[in-house]
Amino acid sequence: MTESRKTSGLTPSQTVGPYFAYALTPSRYGRSEFATGDLRVPDLSGEPVVVEGRVLDADGAPIPDAMLEFWQPDAEGRFASPLDPRGRSNSAFKGFGRVETVEAGKFTLSTIKPGRVPGPNGALQAPHITLGVFARGMLNRLHTRIYFPDEPANAEDPILALVPEDRRHTLIARAIPGEAGRYRFDVHVQGADETVFFDA
Repeated sequence: MTESRKTSGLTPSQTVGPYFAYALTPSRYGRSEFATGDLRVPDLSGEPVVVEGRVLDADGAPIPDAMLEFWQPDAEGRFASPLDPRGRSNSAFKGFGRVETVEAGKFTLSTIKPGRVPGPNGALQAPHITLGVFARGMLNRLHTRIYFPDEPANAEDPILALVPEDRRHTLIARAIPGEAGRYRFDVHVQGADETVFFDA
């Protein structure tokens, strides 16, 4: 009688989800939201901005059920975290938001323009919002950034400098003409104009 051998290995990956809906979309169940696409609070100072856009697949078709998470510092470049050595601001600003895409893959984020934060070797990074993308069929969350156009600090940002010049435009929002403080940022998860994504 031969003894069967069992091999061990990594647990296989599975697609992102299923989500715990009560936690991620509580308003659908009559509960208050933990995080939304409106990061503004009454005592918040800084330049108000609205970022709107769509999440698109490789064929340019909208993804109507993606989930996006946003992280950013306040206008002074301070994060709402006790781990930030510069100390927390006096504002109730949390710097974290979450939205689902709706029909046509659309999303909207209302916030303030973030301040600059230290990067590798202490070099200051340009103002940016960190973005996480979850969607059906994905094995891992995608990580990217939203930079602002006409921002002089973009030229010296150490992370943006790592991206090939012909791909940097995928990380820079576009100003909406005639609408001060409003920007357009589309996320292309694949395809010819795929957004640059970073390793976690």
